[in-house]
Amino acid sequence: MKAPIDCQTMRELRVQIDALDREIVAKLAARASYIDRAVVLKQQENLPARIEDRVEQVVDRVRDSAKAIGFDPDLTEDLWRRLIEWSIAREEQALGPKT
Repeated sequence: MKAPIDCQTMRELRVQIDALDREIVAKLAARASYIDRAVVLKQQENLPARIEDRVEQVVDRVRDSAKAIGFDPDLTEDLWRRLIEWSIAREEQALGPKT
């Protein structure tokens, strides 16, 4: 990966952005595989898909991570809350909603 400052043309910059996008998608797919494993473990441990304390713990951690590197924590939280809701919906397909 080139540093942004090392990109001398928009073409070079776009190649780097496209490569990052592929990495991000691969990381999201890897995260989804952990969510699928969580379904199995939650079934074994009789846990619901949504565990509010864990949701807030994850959000707090990603906000802290964003702040630590000078990235927008509000944007990070918005993205992660959407990702978390998608993950919970994925789990609920197997576990069913909390009653």
